[in-house]
Amino acid sequence: MTLFRPPAEAYSLILRIMEGCPWNQCTFCGMYKEASCRFQSLEEIEATLAQARKTNPQARRIFLADGDVMALPFHLLKTVLERLNSQFPRLARINVYANGHSILQKSETELRELKALKLNTLYMGLESGHEETLQIVKKRESAEEMIQAGQRAQACGLKMSVMILTGLGGQKNTLLHAHATAAALNRMQPSLLSALRVIPIPGTELYHREQAGGFAQLTEFQALEELKILLQELELNHTVFRANHSSNILPMEGRFPKDKKRLIHELDALLASGTLDKKSPGPPPMSL
Repeated sequence: MTLFRPPAEAYSLILRIMEGCPWNQCTFCGMYKEASCRFQSLEEIEATLAQARKTNPQARRIFLADGDVMALPFHLLKTVLERLNSQFPRLARINVYANGHSILQKSETELRELKALKLNTLYMGLESGHEETLQIVKKRESAEEMIQAGQRAQACGLKMSVMILTGLGGQKNTLLHAHATAAALNRMQPSLLSALRVIPIPGTELYHREQAGGFAQLTEFQALEELKILLQELELNHTVFRANHSSNILPMEGRFPKDKKRLIHELDALLASGTLDKKSPGPPPMSL
């Protein structure tokens, strides 16, 4: 089964303590289609930790896979974190994927206990702040639920690394998607923000919908116009921003608020260059 992890976790010790994603219905997502979701038993997890301790006993950063480790029952997740703290003496932080629903299933007291056990960053896919778009792509949570989840987690000392998908609203909802996503992010104030461009992946429901004429991708030019609108409306106080995934047309990164004008200027320069395709999304990336 393919193991997925955020780009920022490239140098972390990655431990799989569950399989798949408990929701796994988002139409744009091609991950976790190989098997049904399964939480491992504590015995299986302890065997995984024992093997990892032999090969990397000095690990400082650990990423727990798969798709939504926060969905584990609180007491099991707490036990896993306690084991990690006791068995890896140099451990500094533990990061996981977390959906909004699973964050909201934990109380503030529970989130603070997990934080005290070195849980640090929760990677959550907001994707869009536009409710109609979220419903169309079968996201489990509403934008409001994900905003509340992000606010609760950060109030408890955890960092939120939030992902959005430019172009997810397609031609029909591009402006609504941009405006509503910026508004949601302004309320959430994530520590980290990653913008990826939606690419319909063969085999996904979104790809089949596009082939049937039910979804029209943005052109290269429109995709950067949408991103520019979103950046213009962002009012973030302390956020690291990245748009350097292979799906992006223009690799970008900076910090809000200080780099906001520079980022918009970079987009303006490319939009005015005449090099962007105004008729199609352009060639797909070599890999995602």
